[in-house]
Amino acid sequence: MANIKSAQKRDRQDKKRRVINLARSSALKTAVKKVLAAIENKEAADTVKKLFVAAESQLARAKRKVLHPNATARKVGRLAKHVNVYTKSIK
Repeated sequence: MANIKSAQKRDRQDKKRRVINLARSSALKTAVKKVLAAIENKEAADTVKKLFVAAESQLARAKRKVLHPNATARKVGRLAKHVNVYTKSIK
């Protein structure tokens, strides 16, 4: 435990932020898995697109101190590629 008051405050803030970041990270992974599962289960295209939009918004929020912005963009791009290939194959 830190002795300096500002270091103690920083430690408290870090603990709070860690919990928030873990929750965001977990929600992000779940959203991406839902999209991939929907594609694998051959669900309707509009359902897949709705799930993709939800996952994309989770990824946009994760850009702030959860994932590196480039990693976020890469994940969105790869997920979009899966969704686009799937929706074209349905038509």
